[in-house]
Amino acid sequence: MPAPGDPPRARALAVILARESWIVAAGLIFLCLLAWWWLWGMATPPDHSAGMVDMPGMPAMAGRPAPDVWSIAYLGPAALMWAVMMVAMMLPSAAPMILLHAALSRRSGAAGQGATPLFAAAYLALWGTFALAAAGAQALLIGSGLLSQVGLAIEDRRAAALLLVAIALYQLSPLKRLCLSNCRSPLGFLMARWGPTRSDALRMGLAHGAYCIGCCAVLMLLLFVGGVMNLAWIAFITLVVLAEKYLPARVRPDRAVAVLLLVGAVLLVAR
Repeated sequence: MPAPGDPPRARALAVILARESWIVAAGLIFLCLLAWWWLWGMATPPDHSAGMVDMPGMPAMAGRPAPDVWSIAYLGPAALMWAVMMVAMMLPSAAPMILLHAALSRRSGAAGQGATPLFAAAYLALWGTFALAAAGAQALLIGSGLLSQVGLAIEDRRAAALLLVAIALYQLSPLKRLCLSNCRSPLGFLMARWGPTRSDALRMGLAHGAYCIGCCAVLMLLLFVGGVMNLAWIAFITLVVLAEKYLPARVRPDRAVAVLLLVGAVLLVAR
């Protein structure tokens, strides 16, 4: 809180900084919008008349020479692409947890100052690690011939159907239920692990990120079916993640998604 003798500017700044939840919310909204803006730009077909070239790691255009998928020039942009997608898809569902952490940190006084950015950074760092693994999986699938380098989607319907079945089975697994139960209740999660310090924030951010990866990472493999840079699929997965975390437990959206995936696998094989 500002002291009575502080200059007007210092007092105004102290009041603004005291509203940490508003600052955190504005930062989350900005990051989400920036990530979606970037994805929209990358998914828009390039203007070849202007001499634009494909960016390594992104969907290639037909007729262009295929790059070495195991080169740093390819894997680096591919990992960046996946990292931005993870921010766009996961940050909306993580926002209630981050905002609640900010509110609890504010009540902790000086011990909690600056803790929430560390909590969010630890959470996003784990998804950044997942992005590296996803880029490697993308290169592996392209190298094996299963993934089209033009659309970044599995072209073999049987292989795509098997992937849908595998994701559906994971949706029904005990590990999925365990991770989802720890993501559905932000208050319960924080109360069970609460600590006001920055090291506590890092620990909780890593724990929350680990549970979210266990809950949602397998769903991200759906992008290999619909196309890694397919905005419709990215939006669909974002909505699925939000539904699983915040719809009433009795609705069981995880089971509904499993049924949809199994139906989709049958349709793929039938075609």
